[in-house]
This record gives sequence, structure tokens and C-alpha cells, in this order.
Amino acid sequence: MPKDLRWPFPANPVPAWWRWSSFSVVASVSLMSKFWFSYMNTFKIHGAEKLHKAVFNRPVTNSLITVSNHHCCVDDALLCAALPWSAAFKTNRFRWTLGAKDICYTKTWHNYFFGMGKVIPLGRGEGVFQRGMDFAVDRLNNNEWIHIFPEGRVNMDKSWIRFKWGVGRLINDCHRIPTVLPFYHLGSETVLPNERPYIPNMCKKVTVLVGDPLNVEHHLNWCRDKGMNATEIRKVLTTFLQEEIEKLRLPATELHEMTS
Repeated sequence: MPKDLRWPFPANPVPAWWRWSSFSVVASVSLMSKFWFSYMNTFKIHGAEKLHKAVFNRPVTNSLITVSNHHCCVDDALLCAALPWSAAFKTNRFRWTLGAKDICYTKTWHNYFFGMGKVIPLGRGEGVFQRGMDFAVDRLNNNEWIHIFPEGRVNMDKSWIRFKWGVGRLINDCHRIPTVLPFYHLGSETVLPNERPYIPNMCKKVTVLVGDPLNVEHHLNWCRDKGMNATEIRKVLTTFLQEEIEKLRLPATELHEMTS
């Protein structure tokens, strides 16, 4: 984020104008994304009830972390397509996500748009204790929802990329054990290609496979019983999450190939 751009989120209490502006951005983008994926393309989600339950019916004292692969710059819009239409108007329950500030926060209007769209700026190479990560942890400790792409960039060739340890910090630094839900998706890069001229397509197919909530409490307790420090715990949790995401790759691919 250029030095002359302000931090995009106001301090509490959040002004009414910002809340309404954020509502407008999130609702409009959600509705457009839902329409584009669901009606202009073929969108299939398997295990949608798990995502809906985690978003809308988890205990009020629980935060939520969703984790997925990252094949295209519109992957975040998949969450809009995966939720009911009514979710577009429940913006206080909608996800926060992490975005690279050298991409999302390069101009003043980007600063407003992505900030009001609940995208938290992160600096590549600035580590797990930068301001954006602190802000994300605060959101989780306020029982909110964070979505994260732990690969840290668009994985255009779908190769194996070691997850960034920031996701491990999000779990370890929560005051209460969060609900952690993985999912794997395929086909988003056909809806919006990763090469110029970046023209959205129609009549493509996108498949999402939602996994089961992960038992991160077991791994946390095991790490703490072993006397691991915070760095070691972040590493163990991140490796566990990557293994669980990888387990979804093959079944998601099979479901995608069966989609007509």
C-alpha cells in the first residue's frame, strides 16, 4: 500500500456512512457474483450445507476460518455464489479476506473499494505480525469470519506451493478455538482467464467441494503438550491444513470431470 494511502478501516465506533458504504459494496458485488457464476456459468457446490451451517448457524462465541486453494483472482467471488441470495444482505456476517496490498491497494479509490469490501491489506514478505494480520486476529476474536488463500498468490499452474504460516497464526492466536472449514474448487480460471485481456466468459463450469470442519483443537493441544513455541505451533497447524486441502483435490477433480 503506497505510503500516502490511509489504513482503510475506521477505528471504533465505526461511522454510519462507512457501514452503509460497506453494505453497498459487499451486497452489490455479492449479487453480481452470484448471478454470474450461477446463471451465466454452471456452478456446482458439494457440501454446501456445511458452509451454510458454519457461516450462519455456528455458536455465537465461535469465529470461522475458511481455507481454500487459489487458482484465479475471482476465487473470492465463489463464496458469494456458494451462499444463498439472502447472504448478500447480511453483510455483518459476511467474510473478511486477505488481499495483497501491491495489487488491491495501489490507488485511492482501490483503498475505499477493497476496504469497504472487507479485504484486509497484506504486504508480501512483511511476515505474520504485520498490521493486516493483527487486524484479522482481532476480527476472529470478535467472532467474525475470515477467508484465507494460504498459498499467498494465484497458483496458475496448480502446482504444490507451501502454505504461508499466517494461517497458523490466525488459529493459534484466537482467544477461543475457531471453526476451520476447508474447501477446494476447480474451474474459476475458465470463467475469468489469468491472461490478458481478462474478459469474463460464459458457459463454463465451476465445481466446489466443501470438506468437514477440521479438528484443530487436537493439534493445538498436542503442540502445547509437547511444549512447542508459537513458531513451531504455526508450522504444525499450517502443515495440517495443507494436508487437509490436498485430500480434497482428487475428489474435487473427479466431481468436476463428472459435471455436465
